[in-house]
Amino acid sequence: MNLHQFRFVQEAARRNLNLTEAAKALHTSQPGVSKAIIELEEELGVDIFARHGKRLKRITEPGQHVLKSIELILREVSNLKRIGEQYSAQDSGTLSIATTHTQARYVLPERVAQLRSAYPKVNISLHQGAPDQVARMVIDEVAEIGIATESLADYAELVTLPCYEWQHMLVLPTDHPLVRKDRITLEDVAQEPLITYHPSFTGRTKINLAFAARKLEPRIALEAIDSDVIKTYVRLGLGVGIAAEMAVRDVIDDSGKSGLVVRPAGHLFGQNVARVAFKRSAYLRNFVYTFAELLSDRLNRKLIARAMDGHVENYEF
Repeated sequence: MNLHQFRFVQEAARRNLNLTEAAKALHTSQPGVSKAIIELEEELGVDIFARHGKRLKRITEPGQHVLKSIELILREVSNLKRIGEQYSAQDSGTLSIATTHTQARYVLPERVAQLRSAYPKVNISLHQGAPDQVARMVIDEVAEIGIATESLADYAELVTLPCYEWQHMLVLPTDHPLVRKDRITLEDVAQEPLITYHPSFTGRTKINLAFAARKLEPRIALEAIDSDVIKTYVRLGLGVGIAAEMAVRDVIDDSGKSGLVVRPAGHLFGQNVARVAFKRSAYLRNFVYTFAELLSDRLNRKLIARAMDGHVENYEF
């Protein structure tokens, strides 16, 4: 048995038993993948996959155990490579970060610059996606670290820690009637056409839950994944925006020159927690710890290491 066979089996499982897709992902041929899997099954003396003709139909019971062992083996192989990189090329390499558009655009630039200043030989590879995609990229080892508000805590394969808290802000034209209200209510907001995030992004779940708890039906005029898009359409008069506070600092700083003003909405939708995620049992290089510490003063190497070893439970704000 060999690592190629292990990777072929793992990728076949990841690709919903589609060997053609597995072969494409591994840059090899479909017959080659099929042959390697069969050879491993013959060596082990068990069927990893049940078949209908030449097609894989399901993972067998012994196959489930084989896959768990393969995952452990390939994880440790990856760790070995990182250990080698850590000590053969100290303080150099590539840090792969998976995150959402809002984090990449408004939160990470300063931190990435700080990391590059501390580790000038480290290159940054930034992968953007929806929160579920961020989680999957960390699990699949496309990225070493993931940062998002939604979804990360839902995956058992990940170690996640709270990074920082933030609230939503209402984005309003300067002449909007709500600007003159001392305290804006959820009922006030529900009466307006709203421009906010797509349901899977940037704390939208909290927004939906807040309206549902008061039995209110929000009027969603437009959904987007980009905070700048939200601000643009508010400026055009299409409705009231709901955006992340880190994405509206420019509006706060310009004192209305952009034609927009913002109002805090934490009392309406609650606080959100951005989280950082690592693959469970992964080996983290020095600059990964440093980057996590740059993200939040609540994170430090000792805490992260303990969490990776399974010793920190329910570490929340």
